[in-house]
Amino acid sequence: MALLLGKGRYRARQAQTPQDVAAAQCLRTLAFGTDQVDQDEFDSRCTHILVEDMRANGKLVCCFRMLMMERGAEIGQSYSAQFYDLSALEGFKGRMVEMGRFCVHPGRNDPDILRVAWGAMTVFVDQNNVEMLFGCSSFAGTETAEYLDAFAMLKHRHLAPKRWLPRVKAPDVFRFAARLRRRPDAKKAMMRMPPLLRTYLMMGGWVSDHAVVDRHMNTLHVFTGLEICAIPPARKRLLRTVAG
Repeated sequence: MALLLGKGRYRARQAQTPQDVAAAQCLRTLAFGTDQVDQDEFDSRCTHILVEDMRANGKLVCCFRMLMMERGAEIGQSYSAQFYDLSALEGFKGRMVEMGRFCVHPGRNDPDILRVAWGAMTVFVDQNNVEMLFGCSSFAGTETAEYLDAFAMLKHRHLAPKRWLPRVKAPDVFRFAARLRRRPDAKKAMMRMPPLLRTYLMMGGWVSDHAVVDRHMNTLHVFTGLEICAIPPARKRLLRTVAG
């Protein structure tokens, strides 16, 4: 068993068997509310991380998958590249990891689950000398109205640097950076910001200037990037404390 991290009642480990991957797919299906088993061709190319509750006989409570790339030239092979024109990132020279299909069991809201998941990610990043994390961060549903403050906050504080900015590729998008003129209500924005995206942003992450309307998954998502070297020192120390 490739154990990445054990903290309190939870442990995070890499999937080792087809049964492990199937368990992750079942949790994803439950969490995303899809009619069919949530699986795709990327599953066989990814490392899957499972977070289990050891006080509940190893019950799976969180999972995500990671796709390793040696440099930006490979980014066209990512899941995200189906939805975004990522040609600007092809010039990134360091090792990259796409984190995807992140979900927590809908019956669990223990913040320690998220902490252990990020701790496991930190271990993986350190062990593999990863220089950038990226992926799609999702808002539930496809209606934009309830997220306008969150999108305004993204526009004013968290847009990608121009040198990395993804361009539009998907046919159905919400160009929030171009369309929104409002100043964000910070409290409302953070209340409506998805927990995973909120964590990325606290570490210095950035997003695309538009959201993709994904009707198949019933989500709105933004491309999200995080350069490891840009994580604030205090946040790095906190992550490594959890990972230690």
